[in-house]
Amino acid sequence: MVTFLIILLIIVCVALGLFVLIQNPKGGGLATGGGTSNMFGVQRTGDVLEKGSWILLAAIVILTLSITTIAKTNGGAVAVGNSSIQERLNKTPSPSPLGGNLNSTKPAATAPAKTDTTKK
Repeated sequence: MVTFLIILLIIVCVALGLFVLIQNPKGGGLATGGGTSNMFGVQRTGDVLEKGSWILLAAIVILTLSITTIAKTNGGAVAVGNSSIQERLNKTPSPSPLGGNLNSTKPAATAPAKTDTTKK
């Protein structure tokens, strides 16, 4: 389920990118020399591409929240606690930098007792 939602999220993101690239620029930016006659850009609020952009943006927000919710409730493939790979990693002994295993059941060697070397 999580994989399907991630694929759907990628498709929606690509569609949003295309919608943004297709739209006409609303201001002239710096290229037109200021454009003081139409200060806030084109005033067409019923543009299909603009509404489509907002709908795709809302879809991205909903998809990301649902992916997060499903992954946290261990309903998806991203569940870490019940993973067979995680179980195998927990069973394998980890190497020690000094040689030997950190997970071994042998007790650690104790330091030798300090002897008094002062003269009496």
